[in-house]
Amino acid sequence: MATQITKNQRMFGAGLPQAGFSPSLAAFLARTVLLGAVAFNTLILPAVAAPNAPPLSTLDPATAPRDHGSVSAPAESQVASVQLVRLANFGQEVASPESRKLADWVVDSADNGKLPFMIIDKVQARVFMFDAQGQLRGASSALLGLAVGDHTVPGIGQRKLSSILPAERTTPAGRFVASLDRDIHGHEVLWVDYESALSLHRVVTGQPKERRAERLATPSPLDNRISFGCINVPVKFYENVVSPSFTGTSGIVYILPETRSAREVFGSYDVQDSSRQQASARVAPAGAASAR
Repeated sequence: MATQITKNQRMFGAGLPQAGFSPSLAAFLARTVLLGAVAFNTLILPAVAAPNAPPLSTLDPATAPRDHGSVSAPAESQVASVQLVRLANFGQEVASPESRKLADWVVDSADNGKLPFMIIDKVQARVFMFDAQGQLRGASSALLGLAVGDHTVPGIGQRKLSSILPAERTTPAGRFVASLDRDIHGHEVLWVDYESALSLHRVVTGQPKERRAERLATPSPLDNRISFGCINVPVKFYENVVSPSFTGTSGIVYILPETRSAREVFGSYDVQDSSRQQASARVAPAGAASAR
């Protein structure tokens, strides 16, 4: 019966007995050569094929089965995805931390409802005007109510100015839906709260002794408390920024408090701190699982 010769024997061992080797030695040498060839293929060929080789796994996490529990994004990816929060853009404008935090919250929470919005910082006597996406359109100094306080005296909108006491001349804190309209003199103003007669308008200069224009021009906010409660801004800022921003639309005016916290008044949160807390909470389980 003819002896069958395998492919490997033909390649590596069939001719060895003819060269003077014993059958057992020939078999040993053939096996050694065969193992060497396998090792060569294992070590060398993947390195050559690597540039064009497919990835080890083609599983796309976005299309993976929902019960595929062994597939998860790296912790670093989770941190990056959580920290991609939306923030307001102040450009090169210097603003207080309170103004920045509130503007970031407005943009991140969409509290402005796709409307332009304004932030009035009473402590710094500054006004910041944003478009609906949170891009700064302009900023300016402002004059505010003489008295410190975040409340409105009930019925003050129906009283004569001469009857309003100095302690009652507050610019109230809060969130207001504002729009352009005319005052009793026919001048355009931004009505912040019509019921309390609270408006933002061009600076009033009818009383020279009050020096309102000069107060606006000084770098310090300490001399900006002079009005009966309304917000006075420079004429150019009103005409070039405020009026165009509210023409044809309402907007949201946020007046920061000075005796309370923004969280109390608006229910706001620190966007960046919240993001970091969420990132820590999500990454911790992933790290624990990978340590098993």
